[in-house]
Amino acid sequence: MNVPRKLRKLILDMDKPLFLITTALFIFGLLNIVTASSQASVLKYNTSLYRFFYKQTLFLLTGAILFLFLIKQPTKKYLRFGLFSFIGVLGLLIYLSLYGTSNKGSINWIRIGPFSIQPSEFAKPVMIMCLSVIYELFYIKLRLKNQNHYDLIGIILVVGCLFPIFVFFQHDLGTMIILLLLFISMFLASPILRIDKIKTIALGILLIFCAGSILVAKTGGLLTETQKSRFDFWNPCADYESGGYQICNGFIAINEGGLLGVGIGNSKQVSYIPESHTDSVFAIIAEEYGFLKASVLFLAYVVVLYRILKLSMKANTIRGRYICFGVSVYIFLHVIVNLGGLFGVMPLTGVPLPFLSYGGSFTLSLIVSLAMVQRVHIETKNQKIKV
Repeated sequence: MNVPRKLRKLILDMDKPLFLITTALFIFGLLNIVTASSQASVLKYNTSLYRFFYKQTLFLLTGAILFLFLIKQPTKKYLRFGLFSFIGVLGLLIYLSLYGTSNKGSINWIRIGPFSIQPSEFAKPVMIMCLSVIYELFYIKLRLKNQNHYDLIGIILVVGCLFPIFVFFQHDLGTMIILLLLFISMFLASPILRIDKIKTIALGILLIFCAGSILVAKTGGLLTETQKSRFDFWNPCADYESGGYQICNGFIAINEGGLLGVGIGNSKQVSYIPESHTDSVFAIIAEEYGFLKASVLFLAYVVVLYRILKLSMKANTIRGRYICFGVSVYIFLHVIVNLGGLFGVMPLTGVPLPFLSYGGSFTLSLIVSLAMVQRVHIETKNQKIKV
């Protein structure tokens, strides 16, 4: 059987509803970027109206190549992939901590020619891959009673906590929160015995308290002034000039859209909302399409999460179950944190909205995560023997 035929079979074996919905969301997000980024392209960067459209197209094409490569790789190789990826991402985070420069208060970007990469975004699928493999590798040992598992839990904590710690010191609060909640979710769903989970959580709380106390004593606080200002989100329009303008203008955009919207390309708030093509992209969508049409996106997210969780329950390997579960949590957290900040029910932390926000590192990480999910489904469909 030649390579094209093998690839065609893999594509036919994918979960088609999930593939079609995620592809449609990526295409819609790409087209919407033209409008959402128009002001930034022309006025801020003095370039073509399609600057970010072209760049996002390149990211998606690169992601498509990665997707096709990854769905051909058996998940049994993830032990090696995960080890190399973990070391690579950790190395980039260490490099940023030592030599990175601040950008809008965070030290999280590495410039490579005309592009910038954000290593902390790659940390999310890498964490999911590594933890899933570890849970499978040590599953039996972690389930044994009357035996201590401190060495194995120590390995899990190192894999799950190193990334959030480095990102915290790079002042990227939003990404740190996502990474930490992702690890906590996968830890709580892990095969570790309940008593060991309770002991580990108690120890973690104690260590965080001690580390926080030391940090406050040395620096005077846990967060930067910029990060502290983001917690004053209850009435952003009352604090418009000194920090609430982004959320307040998002409110105005959503209100202007009403039920039916002002029409594609007719957004007014795109001129006033900072980063309207990244973390505030939903405000532009709501303004142009209206609440009724924008609500379809919520339904699409629900279907995507449902499909991934369903694949998790059907997976015939332990690593497959945790990969799908981790990816569903990853997408869910991004949706909740992004829209929660935009709607003013939690701090606005600059977290991108899945499928719709502009951003190369996040787009590639999301596509890689979806490729892992599809690979799990392909193996489940083709393997008759349960593992």
